[in-house]
Amino acid sequence: MIEINVALGARAYPVLIAPGLLGAAGAARLAPLARAGRLVVVHDAAVTAALATLTDALAALEVTLDPIAIPSGEGSKSWAMLEHLCEALLARGIERGDHVLALGGGVVGDLAGFACAILKRGCRFVQLPTTLLAQVDSSVGGKTAINARGGKNLIGAFHQPSLVLIDPETLATLPPRELRAGYAEVVKYGLIDDPAFFAWCEAHGAGLLAGDIAMRIEAIAHSVRAKARIVAADERETADLRALLNLGHTFGHALEAETGFGERLLHGEAVAAGMALAFRYSARRGLCSADDAARVAAHLRGVGLPAGLAEAGVDAPGARLVEHMRHDKKMAGGSLPFLLARGIGRTFVAKDVALEDVAAFLEDER
Repeated sequence: MIEINVALGARAYPVLIAPGLLGAAGAARLAPLARAGRLVVVHDAAVTAALATLTDALAALEVTLDPIAIPSGEGSKSWAMLEHLCEALLARGIERGDHVLALGGGVVGDLAGFACAILKRGCRFVQLPTTLLAQVDSSVGGKTAINARGGKNLIGAFHQPSLVLIDPETLATLPPRELRAGYAEVVKYGLIDDPAFFAWCEAHGAGLLAGDIAMRIEAIAHSVRAKARIVAADERETADLRALLNLGHTFGHALEAETGFGERLLHGEAVAAGMALAFRYSARRGLCSADDAARVAAHLRGVGLPAGLAEAGVDAPGARLVEHMRHDKKMAGGSLPFLLARGIGRTFVAKDVALEDVAAFLEDER
């Protein structure tokens, strides 16, 4: 078992990674959190196998799971579903000292985590991510949120979990498209500040996606270590360090907004296209070489991810995409910081970007 600590003082917590962790070993870590022999689990309606494994493992320790199913998809990150979940948790008598389990992908983790942040002014929760995207990114760091008409993740809170249990075996049943979408967030860590890891991705990304469990574990552990280090240094994104984790997201969220935050364009697919756009925009501004931008796009396309507007299924004017960006939660004083790059592994926060210039770039990309 790999254990990685998210060092946040009194709110520090471990991230455990091991094949089969939703079985006996994970149950042994969860059972002490049960009150009166019961744990409430909020789960994605699609994770039936993982739920059954966890239910059986906890039953062996005389702990009963009380499930609350959430429909799959980004549409569940809504006011209506948040209200439904809060009422369901209250009906089950959740107390401030209780731990709610969040079993599923990033949508379940975000929704359940936000519900726990506001329920009775805060109760505890445990992340049990079952998708690659959630395992390498959203389950660690305490960002919880729902979407609004104006954009993605505009209503939320920082609320750290008490524990994260990552079982790479859950990826075996993940649809290939979902797996590829999660892989975009793995590549991100190499592009931010670790060119050697990006080279590792170029060499091993295809094997990871094809099912190599050792490569999956290595990628997950490397990504979690990178994120834990950044979160410990800049938990609430008050400095520029944690903002680096948003590479590709400003462009990507605009693409998601344009396509309706649904199955038409998955979050990880939007991030992939967004990272390629960020590198091409950086090259346009003379910050990085065209060769680096082309290398990033080539790797993303090589594993089946979009690296541009057309591949992401977007044919909107640049000005309209920029209007989506104006609703970004990172807007400050009327300006929007962008994650740009001086090369692979050399990402930085640029605060001098004119949105009109971004609109012109996106129009040219179109």
